Amino acid sequence: MVSGLRGDGGPQCCRFAVRAANTRGVRPGFNAFMWKKPYGTTGISISVIGFGGMRFPQPQDLDTSAGLVHYAHARGINYFDTAPYYCDDRSEAIFGQAFATLPRDSFYVSTKCSEADGGKLRASLERSLTRLQVSRIDFFHIWCLLRPGDLPQRIAGGAVAAALKAKEEGLIRHLVVSAHLGGDDIAAVLDSGCFEGVTLGYNALNFPFRAKALEAALRHKVGVVTMNPLGGGLIPRNAGRLAFLLGPQDRDVVQAALRFNISQPAITAALVGFANTAEIDQAVAAVEDFAPYPAAHIERVKANLAAGFDGFCTGCGYCLPCPAELEIPKLMDVYNQRILESADAAMRDRLKWHWNLAPDVATGCLQCGDCETSCTQHLPIRERLAAIAALAGA
Repeated sequence: MVSGLRGDGGPQCCRFAVRAANTRGVRPGFNAFMWKKPYGTTGISISVIGFGGMRFPQPQDLDTSAGLVHYAHARGINYFDTAPYYCDDRSEAIFGQAFATLPRDSFYVSTKCSEADGGKLRASLERSLTRLQVSRIDFFHIWCLLRPGDLPQRIAGGAVAAALKAKEEGLIRHLVVSAHLGGDDIAAVLDSGCFEGVTLGYNALNFPFRAKALEAALRHKVGVVTMNPLGGGLIPRNAGRLAFLLGPQDRDVVQAALRFNISQPAITAALVGFANTAEIDQAVAAVEDFAPYPAAHIERVKANLAAGFDGFCTGCGYCLPCPAELEIPKLMDVYNQRILESADAAMRDRLKWHWNLAPDVATGCLQCGDCETSCTQHLPIRERLAAIAALAGA
């Protein structure tokens, strides 16, 4: 059930004003309020909308990009997520430039490292600290667990021990994990007791795949931040087909999809990548003056989705690289149209008008199965590629 707003460690609604000093493009007296939830048992409450640092449209322009961070901060967002290599390896530097002029106690920064070797993790952490212009990372992720054996590898290689040592030294405040595993496997990661929170993919189209992870997060009382709450853009692109997501308070499916996420008792915040201030305003509006959906609405949405939308590809890209150099995420996006529209014509149109591809591109599949082994959703990729290739002879 979706609990109400309370102060006993469950979801709560804290209204706070954020200073807009040093924020360009924000009008004087700008009113910045944001719903916050406690991140597990850390004692920290973060904004239910987090700023995901993967999608700056002009990462080479540090000033303009940092201005987006300032604007989001002024609108009440206090959780900022980045990583090495995001945005041509500029994302951390963008946030660092923004953070340099913000009060340190007014934001929380999250970054990551995918190294298994402890020495390499330490070097990556120190580089991140320099780029971000902070003395401590609030939420440091053991990054990108793709297979069940990845966590044992990070432990054996010394990465987890190195991160815990850095935490003892005060360089890391909370050690967390980022996982692209199925729900049962993420639950096993949380059962290890190593982590105070998890970042995972979750949205109104793939929720069954991660249900067990949310159950484990509640059981262990850890924080949960979700990636891809809008399904990589699939949800807003198919607003009409997904209109049943709308609740009585919702203006559009973007609001509905974000609210679906943050109404889950286990979820602390949803990450959104922003290209402009209007997108920030839209995301903030989705949570302003919003009470979590009642349990009946959540269950109704889940029933509709489970009945008609199981098996969507969420575009995570972990099926790559392909030995045949197929752009599999693009082709799975094409197959998503078939699921949505129940028509091959929808796939053909998506190929031609969105991706500028011909159906015969899918005939290059070698049937090796590497993509299906790596797929975090265990989708029948080869079967779907064959369906696309069949359009060439139709």
